[in-house]
Amino acid sequence: MGNGKIIVITAPSGSGKTTLVKRLLVSCTHLAFSISACTRMPRPGEAHAKDYYFYEEGQFRELIDKGEFVEWEMVYTGKYYGTLRSELERIWKDGKVPLVDIDVKGALAIRDKYPDDCITVFIEAPSLEVLRQRLQLRGTETPQTLEERIDKAAHELEFAPQFDRIIINEHLDKASEELIALVNEFAGC
Repeated sequence: MGNGKIIVITAPSGSGKTTLVKRLLVSCTHLAFSISACTRMPRPGEAHAKDYYFYEEGQFRELIDKGEFVEWEMVYTGKYYGTLRSELERIWKDGKVPLVDIDVKGALAIRDKYPDDCITVFIEAPSLEVLRQRLQLRGTETPQTLEERIDKAAHELEFAPQFDRIIINEHLDKASEELIALVNEFAGC
């Protein structure tokens, strides 16, 4: 079921994963970002088929029924996310290594499907309090969604030991160097 290697990165919201992934993609040019599918609304500046494949819930469920996902999950109430099989195949066909940036359960599901070709990395904030501060600074959360994300983060931290590597993102440059070195060792940069 796999044509090549896969890099899977996950983290609780606010851990700095997106910034680290962007730096990794600049440093390791043979990686290609695997665009996830979701049912949430685009944030300002996000575009369909660039940042995510944005679907309505009915469309997403139809893709589930057709077996189009390598993994999928309802991450938040009414908010589905998933990795399309066609997206991984597109990247492998281009001779590149997919970089999959997804939630904890999705990451473990991909590892279970591709155990010999996959490395999983868990990015962690130094503490839940730092995570709360980062999410508040984002300015995208209501008090209710902020608490949902903090509760979810606390739960996700329990899964960290199941990942191949844990990187604590206290200092962005140090975490970035550690991630680039890890990926270079696994798949070359």
